[in-house]
Amino acid sequence: MYNYDFDTLSQAINMLTKDGYKEDFVAGDTKIIAIISKKEYLPDELKIVDSFRFDGMTNPQDDSVVFAIEANDGTKGTLVMSYSASHSQNVDLIIDIPCVKK
Repeated sequence: MYNYDFDTLSQAINMLTKDGYKEDFVAGDTKIIAIISKKEYLPDELKIVDSFRFDGMTNPQDDSVVFAIEANDGTKGTLVMSYSASHSQNVDLIIDIPCVKK
């Protein structure tokens, strides 16, 4: 989708937002939740169209990845996941989202 290496997580999110990825997704206990619209999705109702990984400059707990996600109903947004041990995302749900690079 993007042939650009973003320097920061905020640059990636800003560009994705400009391109229509306006929803904020989080992986709950049993479903992926769209924070703004309050919609809930199973992983097979979504697809990851791109992802960007960011490494913390001084602290490995700052490592993160942002996923550009599209839902079957047309909702587009991002899901940010930290690689630190203390995040609250359901990683198994995120892994189950099909990855379809555009």
